[in-house]
Amino acid sequence: MKTLGVDKVYIDRMSGKNTDRPALQKMMDYVREGDSVIVESISRFARNTKDLLELTEELNSKQVQFISQKESIDTDTPAGKFMLTIFGAVAELEREYIRQRQREGIEIAKEKGKYKGRPEKRLDTFDEIYHQWKKGKITATFASEQLNISRSTFYRRVAEHEEDSKPIDF
Repeated sequence: MKTLGVDKVYIDRMSGKNTDRPALQKMMDYVREGDSVIVESISRFARNTKDLLELTEELNSKQVQFISQKESIDTDTPAGKFMLTIFGAVAELEREYIRQRQREGIEIAKEKGKYKGRPEKRLDTFDEIYHQWKKGKITATFASEQLNISRSTFYRRVAEHEEDSKPIDF
């Protein structure tokens, strides 16, 4: 970027999968008419077509030029705008392929018994806190705080506990 004469560099150490990135937001707030935004690659700027087009449209409305080094795209030309849309769609497709392969890998690992998900949190004092809650001595909110879990997790554990505690009828 220094060889291009860039005087201000913004670096996000986050994925380009969404626009909620501090450096990106800072840059979008800073740019003004006549500036140029130069990115190494479109996929580092935005991973889905919608975000890419929204960001570049915002830059266009501020009369800011967008240039992608890797794809040699310059949005000052109609062909550049068209190519931006095409490359944005390809980046989005690539992201979806990654997600799909990840889901497939998890399913295969589950079938082999190698993937069991996140381990269940041990709640050594659950029975004691459950009985206090059941007797109305404490609230569910207080119980979940004592166990360091969310209220919805507390209720789910209560349901599991009560299901396990039911006598079996023969």
